[in-house]
Amino acid sequence: MPYENYRSIRIATEGGAAWATIDHPPLNVLDAVLMPELNDFAGRVAQDEAIQVIVFQSADPDFFIPHGDMNFVNAPETLMSLDLGDPGTEHLNPMMRLHERIRALPQVTIGKLAGLARGGGAELFSALDMRFAAKGKAGLGQMEALVGIIPGAGGTAYLPQMVGRARALEIITGAALVDAETAERYGWVNRALAPEELDPFVDALARDIASRAPGMVRAAKRAIDAAVPDLGGALEVNNRLLGETFAAPKAIELALAGLAAGAQTRKGEKDLEGLFRKL
Repeated sequence: MPYENYRSIRIATEGGAAWATIDHPPLNVLDAVLMPELNDFAGRVAQDEAIQVIVFQSADPDFFIPHGDMNFVNAPETLMSLDLGDPGTEHLNPMMRLHERIRALPQVTIGKLAGLARGGGAELFSALDMRFAAKGKAGLGQMEALVGIIPGAGGTAYLPQMVGRARALEIITGAALVDAETAERYGWVNRALAPEELDPFVDALARDIASRAPGMVRAAKRAIDAAVPDLGGALEVNNRLLGETFAAPKAIELALAGLAAGAQTRKGEKDLEGLFRKL
């Protein structure tokens, strides 16, 4: 099955493995271009019996996905009009529906983090089955508290299962960038690796998984998922409480002030937490 004609992602396949490279300059922001293309790819690859494992990575050495497009605060109808996700998830917001479509893929999904992933980018990364990060370079953060809202794309549902309740509260209310070593210790990533080891390790793991007997990988994922508590209720609460905080005047004020101060520029995104703490 060819995966062509995308503007913001590049898809390469080898045997039973696929590599989805996010390539959406200038910053890989999760916007009204990138989200539909990721959604389309997820919908198509879900039907591809030949693919057993998918690696999600970035062409940008500094950023995986920095966060969702803050310009949505000026035009929320643009976000809400996006037709994303699988049938039966219409009660969730579009970004959450996208992440759930990716999380529900029958293939094993692997995230390769060489740079920064915050907000919706961190939530998409958290929706993947396995996550690996580069020491000294990678960073994960749920910085939404600095904008007066809660993570709105599954973070409050995904994080407690990975890191526990106390650490999830620390990550979400503390809003600090978490380095690769801490993320590994907390359970947010499988392993923190030296930068030069990240690509060889993840790619070798993907090829190894791709070599398994037909049906084995999908069966293993289904069996393991059966042991995980249902996320449906947690996602519905996440979605409702996001709506309450997102509509607050202070949240809109902070988002616009952040954009004016340099958010969604390469310089501003290098220390986005610091930028918002100065507002």
